[in-house]
Amino acid sequence: MSTATTEKHVFQAEIQQLLDLVVHSLYTDKDIFLRELISNASDSMEKVRHLEGTEKHFKDAGEELQITLEANKDAGTVTLTDRGIGMTREELIENLGTIAHSGTKAFLEQIKANGGSSSGLIGQFGVGFYSAFMVADKVEVFSRSWKEDAESLRWESDGKTGYEIEPVDELPRGVKIVLHLNEASKEFADDFRIKGLIQRYSNFVGFPILIEGKRVNEVEALWLKNKSEITDEEYKAFYQFACKGFDDPTYRLHFSADAPITINALIFTPGENPEKTGFGKVDGGVALYCKKVLIDPEPKGLLPEWLRFVKGVVDSADLPLNISRETMQDSALVRKLNGVITKRIIKMFEKEASADPAKYRDFYKKFERFFKEGIATDYSNKDALAKLLRFETSMTEAGEVCSLTDYAGRVKDGQDKIYYLIGSNRDQIESGPYIEAFKARGLEVIYFMDAVDEYVVDSLGEFEGKKLVSVRHAGVELDDVDSDADGLSEEQVNALCEFLKTELGEKVTKVSSGKRLVESPVIALVPEDGMSPQVRQMMKAMDENFKDEVKVELEINPRHALIKKLSETRESHPEVAKLVAAQMLDNALISAGLLDDAREMIRRMNALMEKAMQ
Repeated sequence: MSTATTEKHVFQAEIQQLLDLVVHSLYTDKDIFLRELISNASDSMEKVRHLEGTEKHFKDAGEELQITLEANKDAGTVTLTDRGIGMTREELIENLGTIAHSGTKAFLEQIKANGGSSSGLIGQFGVGFYSAFMVADKVEVFSRSWKEDAESLRWESDGKTGYEIEPVDELPRGVKIVLHLNEASKEFADDFRIKGLIQRYSNFVGFPILIEGKRVNEVEALWLKNKSEITDEEYKAFYQFACKGFDDPTYRLHFSADAPITINALIFTPGENPEKTGFGKVDGGVALYCKKVLIDPEPKGLLPEWLRFVKGVVDSADLPLNISRETMQDSALVRKLNGVITKRIIKMFEKEASADPAKYRDFYKKFERFFKEGIATDYSNKDALAKLLRFETSMTEAGEVCSLTDYAGRVKDGQDKIYYLIGSNRDQIESGPYIEAFKARGLEVIYFMDAVDEYVVDSLGEFEGKKLVSVRHAGVELDDVDSDADGLSEEQVNALCEFLKTELGEKVTKVSSGKRLVESPVIALVPEDGMSPQVRQMMKAMDENFKDEVKVELEINPRHALIKKLSETRESHPEVAKLVAAQMLDNALISAGLLDDAREMIRRMNALMEKAMQ
């Protein structure tokens, strides 16, 4: 080949500086070199499609548009060929010989102003091609433009000193890139390795990608298709392939949005919760794409942490990316994406729950912890998430559940509170004294039976203007309820309360007569800021030295036979009255789940039984 026809060009200092940056520090993972080259090839063939529709005399119109890849272990090369628009000599110089065109200097100045870091720079400099030099010590580009009478040319560079361009024998329209791999990158001269990179980063590119004549990217980018054109079987196949789902998805959300940002999304909820089956905390399962090219398989901040169980794809052509296309440039944009997608997902759950309550109930049993985590951690969405909660109440049958919206629709006129009680199970909750007063008055009480529910109600605080109030807490005001039983007089009540406070001492903060009891003699109430039994047990499990001195308010039922008898006995048999007083407190603490040591209670019971037998 004659050197007379070869043009040699030397890189300027700033070009060499930029190349060194691209190769050594711009990209965090050299695997993406193939993603960049395939993306460029795809863009070039999209231009062919456009020209075929606008240019009457477009040469080779109608030819199949595809990308071919070949890995040669013996030669240590990777070759990529496309049938795109190709490049003229001038375009080779402009696109490959002058990195980032006239923007090179501005790019370097921005890096300098950025303290030497390329992070946060918008991908407007077109340097993706140069990621090839991360794996190759020489790159050849063979090209012929679509334009009439275009030359067939070869461009070559080692990415250091400069490049040269020379004419070659007749080539088909398009570009062929030959990467001569460096010693550290010989692993890529393998069809299996190349196939893996395609499936990871470029599986949804809209043109066939062939290795040894076989198409690698066989799964379509369903998120860009019309929903009416996709079958349930295709959705399921996509979920199991692209999302690595091992089960059948329960729900799916397929939507497009133009404002405030262009989004195409296809999101699934799995059939099973891996965290519930012992796999530990899962990573986010929604991948971020830009024009069908993978940007990040697990983008941070794209969705809130509590939505880590969903799987799928979010594609936005509006993404401003940094120079490497590996991270999002604008955190405000990430928040915008987060807000739009999260609200869509919550709305989808709300709609599905209304359409098929039984199906949603089964789904909720598996994934409720994620919604509760969201209420505790995602302030902007906690009110919407509260509508997705499901629970039993004092007015539902065992196993039947309802929502806070259902509860709010059933409240009595003038009721400005939502009453709840936390316990380990329904039987335990209903066997205690806390519910009886509310049942007697026809007031519904929510049963929260999950260990994390206390954090949920603390985070939620209220729902639709009604405060959530535990019936275990002191200070809950209730109206009088009709009763046929005669009670103690006001004077007798005051005297008995004073006696009990004296006998029980610092174990109780207050003894009073209340309206909430119907069938029980006494009840132990905790202050509003006091720990519930569930939190106390959890603290003790985490710290064996945890100490929490239990102090409660004791409320008596002046109509109960035992209370009336105690009022008489405190003077006639003071020793028995003292034993009974202490026993009533322990009984109340047991009902409240607050008695830690029963040894003293057992000794007292033995003494009481002895006196009863006498």
